[in-house]
Amino acid sequence: MNMTDPVADMLTRIRNSVRAKLPKVDIPSSKLKVEIARILKDEGYVANFKVSDDRRQGVLRIYLKYGPGMERVITDVQRVSRPGCRIYCGKDRIPRVYGGLGINILSTSRGLMTGRAAAREGVGGEIICNVW
Repeated sequence: MNMTDPVADMLTRIRNSVRAKLPKVDIPSSKLKVEIARILKDEGYVANFKVSDDRRQGVLRIYLKYGPGMERVITDVQRVSRPGCRIYCGKDRIPRVYGGLGINILSTSRGLMTGRAAAREGVGGEIICNVW
């Protein structure tokens, strides 16, 4: 399978697993994906994650999170900036996601952070994805 956009693949796997109400999802690991997982955990969208070594590129296992009645915590994950069409925003133009209920993840000069954190730090960057 030709992978031109591994991040989109990760987001799709998370989206599909949440819809299927699976407890966890395994994704081929990369530094960027681990950072995305860390933000999702810090923001309370996933329960936990861990990286295990499979002697190739490693596997990022994300433990999905649901409400008490198995309600989904993640409603949707949306890829914004794609390899074919990069989307950037300045520090004053960081869009709100779902009226402020969701988060966006930006790749900034100071690493990956949420749109809220980027606005606080006064940096713009590439909008990787929206989560709500």
